Amino acid sequence: MSAKYFAPTGGHPPQTQLLTDRAIFTEAYAVIPKGTMRDIVTSFLPFWDKTRLWVIARPLSGFAETFSQYIMEVAPGGGSDQPEADSGAEGVLFIVEGCASLTVDGQTHTLTEGGYAFLPPATDWTLHNETDAMLRFHWVRKAYDPVPGLGTPEVIIANENDITPTVMPDTDGKWATTRFVDPTDLRHDMHVTIVTLQPGAVIPFLETHVMEHGLYVLEGKAAYRLNTDWVEVEAGDYMWLRAFCPQACYAGGPGPFRYLLYKDVNRHMTLPRR
Repeated sequence: MSAKYFAPTGGHPPQTQLLTDRAIFTEAYAVIPKGTMRDIVTSFLPFWDKTRLWVIARPLSGFAETFSQYIMEVAPGGGSDQPEADSGAEGVLFIVEGCASLTVDGQTHTLTEGGYAFLPPATDWTLHNETDAMLRFHWVRKAYDPVPGLGTPEVIIANENDITPTVMPDTDGKWATTRFVDPTDLRHDMHVTIVTLQPGAVIPFLETHVMEHGLYVLEGKAAYRLNTDWVEVEAGDYMWLRAFCPQACYAGGPGPFRYLLYKDVNRHMTLPRR
């Protein structure tokens, strides 16, 4: 399968552009449109050379309580020998543009577009752009929640183009999920998958459940129901959904609607102590 992924390039709008946009921030959900990802809102990280990033989710009261998500932009010759400062953080990398040289525990992997890496906590890894083209990738981070007796999951290196999507039942193949992790492996406490809805496909009920979601639209456009509102989203937009936020979707076409999905899974609910 030849995949296409939207990646922001920054820049700055002219003074003549209207301020009206689709950005929304509520207690239940947020929509961060691609038009907001400009040069002026980029960030930088220690020990990352020739690199900037857009932070599209971070732990915050009333927002992204379980994870952070970055869109990383690494120029030729850039990268890091000290990418992760938190030894308790697990991570997922997903390449949307360019080619990354990822070294994990001394072994080097070349990740091209569609490339995926799961990095358990305390993993020794580095990442560099050794090409002449820009490298852009998503980096999802979460504090790993260990369970005594389960152990920690291993490193996973994959590419979505090598994985057969799992079709949702009773959808005639119009709704499918590309899974990088075995859903029965309870050592994992987060999943990052790719959901594909063909034109005309729907999420046919208001999903209302415990998982917090982060959705980055890789391709296409759709009407998405978030809590009480219908919003239009397209490639390059990002949505955050609080746990239990009702959601549904209609993929109107003309091409597939695809998004990179984060959700927290497989753990007891934390109970308050008095």
